[in-house]
Parts: sequence; structure tokens; C-alpha cells
Amino acid sequence: MINQPTLQKLSDFEDKSLLIVDDDNPFRQRLARAMEKKGFTVTQAESVKIGIETVKSQSPAFAVVDLRLNDGNGLEVVKEIQKGNIKSRIIMLTGYGNIPTAVAAIKEGAIDYIAKPADADDVEKALLADPNQKPAPPENPMSADRVKWEHIHRVFELCNRNV
Repeated sequence: MINQPTLQKLSDFEDKSLLIVDDDNPFRQRLARAMEKKGFTVTQAESVKIGIETVKSQSPAFAVVDLRLNDGNGLEVVKEIQKGNIKSRIIMLTGYGNIPTAVAAIKEGAIDYIAKPADADDVEKALLADPNQKPAPPENPMSADRVKWEHIHRVFELCNRNV
């Protein structure tokens, strides 16, 4: 039996501010609504530029940042958050799960790395997990077909959808 991570309660945190940075508008808005229902005070940004501007005006206690955004890399936002609040709990989201980007995200200050599609419960568990406890392995690792599809999609995006 796998040990479930110990979750802290959101009520234990004085600052409940959450920044969601994702260029997928329907996903970002759906996640924002769900996280507001869970008690977070949510701010949204759809680009690296807006994310960094938001962080410079007020660094959030929590953040969910997509790795690949239309105008750059979400790691730039993570770096800016860390400058303003080293204790921020940051989760990286990506549709392109691979080890090098996960390692880079953790080195920049993210506490977890979640492959899309992720729901609000996954995000909440990652944000509120005890930082001193190692996360459990994923319940549903990506299938070989999913990994293949993600790779094809990534290459498609890298060549600006020009086939």
C-alpha cells in the first residue's frame, strides 16, 4: 500500500493567494473557479509577460504555472515568483511530461510537476502536500500511446503547426 501524502489545511495559511498562469483559457478559467471554491484567492494570467507583471505587483503564496506558454517558458514566471517570495508553493503543469523539464522546474523552485490533464483535486493535493514528505508515484502513469501522442504534439508545436 502506498502512503498517501499528508496534506496541510488551507486554513493553516494566512495568505491564500494563488496565481494560475496558463494560455489555455478554458482550462485556466475552469481551474480558477474550482480553486476559488476550495478557498484560494485566485489571480489569472495567460502569458509569461502578464504572469511576471502580476508577480511583481504581488508575489503569490501559491502558483500553478504551465511550462509552455505562447510567449515563452513558464520557468521564467517561477524564477520571478521565487525572487519575491521564496516560500511560495509552485506547481508546474505541462502536457509534455519529461524528466529534464521536471528537474529544471524543481531546480527553479517548483515543489511539484503535474502532467496535464490535471484537475483541481490534483492541484490542491500538490499545493498543500507536506513539503517534508516525498510524493507518491502517480496512480495513472501516462500510457505509451499518450507519451507518443504528446511527443507528436510537441514536435507539431515546435514547427509552428507547419507540416
